[in-house]
Amino acid sequence: MGVSYVTREFVRAGVRLSLRDWGGDEEGRVGVLLLHGLAGHCGEWDGLARALRGDGYRVLALDQRGHGGSERAPEDVSRAAYVDDVLGVVEAFGGSGRRPFALVGQSYGGHAALLAAARRDPRVTGAVLVEAGPAGSTPEDVAGVAGWLRGWPVPFASREAAVAHFGGGAVGEGWASGLEERDGGWWPRFDAGVLAASLAENAVRSWWEEWDAVDVPLLAVLGQHGIVDAEQWDGMARRRPGLRGVCLPGAGHDVHLERPDEVYGAVAAFLRELDGPADPDGACLGVRSRP
Repeated sequence: MGVSYVTREFVRAGVRLSLRDWGGDEEGRVGVLLLHGLAGHCGEWDGLARALRGDGYRVLALDQRGHGGSERAPEDVSRAAYVDDVLGVVEAFGGSGRRPFALVGQSYGGHAALLAAARRDPRVTGAVLVEAGPAGSTPEDVAGVAGWLRGWPVPFASREAAVAHFGGGAVGEGWASGLEERDGGWWPRFDAGVLAASLAENAVRSWWEEWDAVDVPLLAVLGQHGIVDAEQWDGMARRRPGLRGVCLPGAGHDVHLERPDEVYGAVAAFLRELDGPADPDGACLGVRSRP
């Protein structure tokens, strides 16, 4: 029988959060908290969660506020609220020994992992940033993402139609699996206006100060055609000489869906290193801007 999860609910500051608890050794190895990106869902991580659970890790995957099975319309969608949720889950599910957790997040989830690590909370022992970094966005970029979310042709007539809309293949399947079937169609499990509001801070600032504050090991996992371009990577590496990175040729922003085996390999190796010395010569080669 394969490893399965239990869906649990957790309330923080009056906001209901839903997560998949994959179990694992309660008092042994480091815990792992998986964080999806904007408009995503915790199920994107099922393959990685199952593999890491098989390696003996305590694994949780969170539906972040405003997404999936969690509260759809929380009043507070600030970056601080997302980070407080992350640290609240780590505290609540850390076990009697208050085990430390490694945070693994993609895109906006990776950004939450970065900001949580910047808090220097002893419960966070490391972070993997999948297609995420500290640079801000332009108002035009944020408006474009918000417009894309509002432009989904919902409801989709079928799951197959949704898969096709999102590009087919593993990426299309990953996005479509976050939808719910109701009222004669397939609908997103979020409110586009709520998610657009959660982007507001990124349009007016960057997060390099927080990047400089991180004092735990970091791993960046990037797609060659993703959103972390060479300029941002150079700044990340220059300000953090020990930064380790993996860049997957040909992959895009949804690298965790496109290349799950390679992402697992990078994450698993990083988790093993958390108990040993960091590699001072970590590097990511071949990063370039999205064409």
